[in-house]
Amino acid sequence: MDAEGLELLLPPTTLAALADSWLQEDCPGLNFAALVTGAGPAQAALWAKSPGVLAGRPFFDAIFARLSCQVSWLLPEGSKLVPVVKVAEVRGPAHRLLLGERVALNTLARCSGVASAAASAVEVARAAGWAGRVAGTRKTTPGFRLVEKYGLLVGGAASHRYDLGGLVMVKDNHVVAAGGVAKAVQAARQVTDFTLKIEVECSCLQEAMQAAEAGADLLLLDNFKPEELHPTAAAVKAQFPSVTVEASGGVTLSNLPQFCGPQIDVISLGMLTQAAPALDFSLKLFAEGTTPVPYPCRS
Repeated sequence: MDAEGLELLLPPTTLAALADSWLQEDCPGLNFAALVTGAGPAQAALWAKSPGVLAGRPFFDAIFARLSCQVSWLLPEGSKLVPVVKVAEVRGPAHRLLLGERVALNTLARCSGVASAAASAVEVARAAGWAGRVAGTRKTTPGFRLVEKYGLLVGGAASHRYDLGGLVMVKDNHVVAAGGVAKAVQAARQVTDFTLKIEVECSCLQEAMQAAEAGADLLLLDNFKPEELHPTAAAVKAQFPSVTVEASGGVTLSNLPQFCGPQIDVISLGMLTQAAPALDFSLKLFAEGTTPVPYPCRS
């Protein structure tokens, strides 16, 4: 899907609620700096100062919309950024434009960082000749999950389950609590219907076979070394060709090609959200009738 079309996935009411919560967090009381700027009209240029993938325009827009500011984008969502480049212009009352500045930059920088990491992982996987799905995980920042999951999609990766209700993930602790793999899957089957799949985290071939025999839809081969992963996946697929096999645990951009294989359907990386560096953006005010520059001199 075109990255531009992904904006349709984000409900306006959800965007507005998130923007309100972020603005409330940043300024829950008096905004003393507003007396410095006043309420006169102002305009600012948004600059990208590091390479990567642009992601997070809907969140940026929602923040400034709550502050009666208008954003004019010069680059579409999903654009490859080659710094230094002007990405957008923002216009509105000076005190409100600056009230939203840091909140909007933080959101855009984080979302673009996740999208950039996701795009790099997908590129590595495709270069290895693998056609499966690169995915994120539920290892997200509390309160910021929608931003990070959206960033994964813009970067070309799968977002994986959004929350606990999106998939029945039977992990190692669930297996212990249930008294075994088969019992865990059977218990899950009692409450799921045709719309909900069951995935079981497996630590060895025996557990994978037990899970598949019990009716699991997906098998998560977690923390397998590549030399163990592929024979295990092949053995499972030989008996259960329709089961989806996911590899995860210890996967990085450098070793990702070692996990790619014909029997692996999904490779998930927690580092796409946990370790993605934020991109560098800045918002610089400029006077009407002048040319905006990324590094203005005030001398």
